[in-house]
Amino acid sequence: MANQAENIATTASTSVIGGGNELRRVQRRSAPGQVWYFVRRWPVLPLIIMAVLLFCGIFAPFVAPANELENSLGFRNLPPTWGRATEYNVVVDPADYDLSITAERSAYNRAKKNSFPRSKYILGADNLGRDVLSRVIFGARISLKVTAYALTSGIIIGSALGLAAGYFGGWTDEILMRLVDVWNALPFILIALVIAQQFLHQGGAAEGVVIFLIALVAWTPFVRQVRADVLSIRGLDYIMAARVAGASPLRLIWKHIMPGTFSTILVVASLRVGQLILTESTLSFLGAGIPDPIPAWGKSVSDGRNFIEEAWWISLFPGLAIFLVVMSLNFFGDWLRDRLDPKLRQLD
Repeated sequence: MANQAENIATTASTSVIGGGNELRRVQRRSAPGQVWYFVRRWPVLPLIIMAVLLFCGIFAPFVAPANELENSLGFRNLPPTWGRATEYNVVVDPADYDLSITAERSAYNRAKKNSFPRSKYILGADNLGRDVLSRVIFGARISLKVTAYALTSGIIIGSALGLAAGYFGGWTDEILMRLVDVWNALPFILIALVIAQQFLHQGGAAEGVVIFLIALVAWTPFVRQVRADVLSIRGLDYIMAARVAGASPLRLIWKHIMPGTFSTILVVASLRVGQLILTESTLSFLGAGIPDPIPAWGKSVSDGRNFIEEAWWISLFPGLAIFLVVMSLNFFGDWLRDRLDPKLRQLD
């Protein structure tokens, strides 16, 4: 009986080990499977797109192949060259002209004006002969600048109001939440258009006005999300202990409650960036955003809508840039929420 029991135990252990080896063999992935697993687990493509956006926004003068404001009506609505050699890529040689003669000098100037390097007009020219690729690159700088200022103000104002509403409660909470409801009910586009008519054409104040308009809609999501976190944090034991120890409300909020809301603020901010870029593009498209000649994606899309049949590239490439950036930011925000929230964290 003892030998039979020992044999049964040995067989069982062997089957478990064999099953484990078989399980490990099943879990091994091929090289394409490992690449797909890595791409699915980490936001590789959104990070690449955001890195390109950030790089173009910071180093736009060095990345852009041409001056974004330079126009040449001789090349208006020029189709994309895609970097191929064209009849206009010929470099004019001064040795072919006698620059001491007025007619020869005029011919040389005309030939030079009607030529451009191969790196120019890769994505075509707009209705004023400006390089589309250069304006898309500089448009990334404008979107980043406007969104950064508006988002910073939204984080500060919205988080502060959310902390106050969640911690103090009562009438403070009621008043602040009704303020958010009223603010969300306002027709923002109509208000922006009215303000734009009054202020946007006053020279250098235009960009500041656009930042102010976008900041008006940047703060409301932070209020509700931070308030919800504070309501769940303020009843925890360490908050009660700090209150019993004599900590003031300001110290409780600053030292003990606010750090617990950082993950929520980060997730909301990452999701909000794409929406703010879309808002800035919408305002520019409607004529209430960044004015000419400053390149902005929404304004570039608006410039090409009257030439959509003969010059589709004017609107397509700025619109494609808006789509890629907003989608990548939304995907990154969803991934960040899943990683930071224990209830939504995906281990595989």
